[in-house]
Amino acid sequence: MLPAVLVVEDDIKLARIVRAYLEGADFRVSHAATARDALRIAEEELPLAVILDLGLPDKSGEELCQELKELGDMPVIMLTAKSSEEERIAGFALGADDYVVKPASPRELVYRLKAVLKRYDGGAAGSRPLSFNNGRLILDSKRHEVTRDGRTVTITPTEFKLLLTLASAPSRTFTRDELVSKALGYQFDGYDRSIDAHIKNLRSKLEDDARSPVFLKTVYGVGYLFCGEQDAL
Repeated sequence: MLPAVLVVEDDIKLARIVRAYLEGADFRVSHAATARDALRIAEEELPLAVILDLGLPDKSGEELCQELKELGDMPVIMLTAKSSEEERIAGFALGADDYVVKPASPRELVYRLKAVLKRYDGGAAGSRPLSFNNGRLILDSKRHEVTRDGRTVTITPTEFKLLLTLASAPSRTFTRDELVSKALGYQFDGYDRSIDAHIKNLRSKLEDDARSPVFLKTVYGVGYLFCGEQDAL
């Protein structure tokens, strides 16, 4: 069966064009023009990924993004006319895996979708879980799952890739540019501050006190590093 993608776009003409290009790239496409229909389709089909317009008639795309992430670990590409740096950073903070500004090339959109799916799948194949601090934090690449103190942590694909990159080299400091390149794998061009938003989200999920982090440390003026004693598995 072809991989399923949900396109959430109230501009019917644009949705038809995007659909045609995606189907030409061997994706199975569903379309929703409202947030209500998008949630219904997502619950029924659990698509592999979602292309999400932020300007919907019945609910903000930002709010819908959060609701979609709660349904499952599906990548979300935001498609929007909002182009400021602050708006992009806010989108990534909500869990977006990529951010495409209108007017967008349908060919570029297909390429970005494939790149996101490749990153998402790439961390899930063939590696052993990473365990730290006597099992307090475990990263399982095969299951794309993070466990903290025995409890599964809800984490977005982008957050997982970022955390896995940091945790794979404990005590090494990564610059924001390195994290964009190694973890996110696509050109952010001037928006590396979105890394800060992802780190903030991760700390809120993994740390007892996000203001005094144990695992995710800031190296001021440089970037971030992961602190943790790796367990033998």
